Order: sequence, then C-alpha cells, then structure tokens
Amino acid sequence: MNRVAVVTGAARGIGAATVRGLAAAGWAVVAVDRASDDPRLAYPMGSEGQLHAVVASALAVTTGTMTASAGSDRIVAHVADTTDEEALGAAVALAEDRFGGLDAMVAVAGVIAGGVPLWEMPGDQLGAVLGVDLGGPITAARVGIPGLLRRPAPRQGRFLAVASAAATGGMPGLAAYGAAKAGVAGLVRGLAVDLADTGVTANAVSPGSTATAMLDESARLYGLEDTRPFADQQPIKRLLTPEEVAAALVWLAGVDSGALTGAVIPVDGGLSL
Repeated sequence: MNRVAVVTGAARGIGAATVRGLAAAGWAVVAVDRASDDPRLAYPMGSEGQLHAVVASALAVTTGTMTASAGSDRIVAHVADTTDEEALGAAVALAEDRFGGLDAMVAVAGVIAGGVPLWEMPGDQLGAVLGVDLGGPITAARVGIPGLLRRPAPRQGRFLAVASAAATGGMPGLAAYGAAKAGVAGLVRGLAVDLADTGVTANAVSPGSTATAMLDESARLYGLEDTRPFADQQPIKRLLTPEEVAAALVWLAGVDSGALTGAVIPVDGGLSL
C-alpha cells in the first residue's frame, strides 16, 4: 500500500523538494500551496503555475521500476491558505477520498519579514510571520492529526514541521521569525506527548541557510547583495539545497523513523554548533 502525505508550501523551495522526494519514494501526495501573493509581505509567494509545475515534475520521477507518471493521479495540487482550517482540512479530505487515508502531514509553508527590531516591525508583517510560520503548523496539526489517527491501528503516522536555526540562535531583526520557529519546536514536543502510544509521531527539522526565495528575501532585509555571507556562517561553507532538507523530511515520514518523536533535527551545515 502506498503511503499518503499532505505537504504544505509545495510550490517551491523545501516544500517542492519534499513533494518530489516523496514521489520518488513511492508516496501519493497532495501538494498544497497558497499559490498567490500575500499583501502583507514585500516579496512574491509561490504561484499556482509553480505548484502545477512541481506536480508535473514529481509525476515524472522514476520510482524503482515504475514511473510515477504510470499512476498519473498519485500527485495532486491543492490551493489553500495553510492558516485556514477549512481550506487545509479540504486537502486532508482529498488525500483520504482519493488515496484512502493519510500517513504524513508535512507543514513546510513559511514566510519571512523583519530586518528591523521587533518594536519597529509593521503589525501586518508581524501577523504574517506569526500566522504562517507558527499558526500554519498548528493548523496542520489540528486538521492533519485526526486524519493520521483515522488510519487503523497499528499505524505509523507522521506529523512533521519545519523549524529553523533561528529557533535556537538569535538573529538580528528576526525576533518574530525566531519566536515563531521556536514555537514550532515546542509544538512538536507537546504533540509527541499528546500522541503517546498512538503510533503517530511528531518531529521537526531545523534548517540552516538554504538556497530558497526566503533566503533571497533575508539577504534583501539585511541589505546584502546576495546570499554568500549566509554560506560563510555555516561550517560547511556553502548553502544547503532544498533537496538536502527534504531528504531528512522524507526519511522522517517513513516507517523507519518510529523511534523518533518530539525531536527537532538540525539540518543546518553545522550552523548551530
């Protein structure tokens, strides 16, 4: 039986790489994205065209001896605001109706804003960062975990979220972002206890500086010409790729990760050392 996932933030970056990684591992995936700009933020969000391109690329991935395109409905797009319980709940319902159930809820969607001290940050930007970066994973847990628990026991469900190195290390001008990501770490720890012996685990990954549109925006917020200074801060002296972070999420989503719950795993090129 194919395992089934819902992945948010799927139009680009780590979310897109996670969709492709799960597809390559034989999963069925509902790829979710807002797929429109957020007027509170100064940089463009992923588009609906990008979301459908990710689905097309995931369907073209070869899985063992079978191409995903042989099962052309195994990866589907769903447009939803990830902070809206009804809209994101519809993605869970789609996974259950089309694929028979849900095995992993993967909350990747995130935004960044700031670049100034917290007390100078515009209120709408503050609302966007806290709403998407912490409210989004909370919403994913509220609609996704009941779906995971609807699988009959013994089950191997996975709730996954993306934190950040900013959750544990202060970064100038990013207090709200750091607070939201620290909240994600607390969220998975609390969920792990609530889920106890249900067969569903809750974990997060904590990426370092990764080559994404969010990092490009971070460079702009700091007045940098490009993202190279972020690479220099990491012991590996390069940026992470979205695929490297996604690989950790794909493993955590699988059946071999059952001994881990309540963990926040650094995938950060040594940035947190």
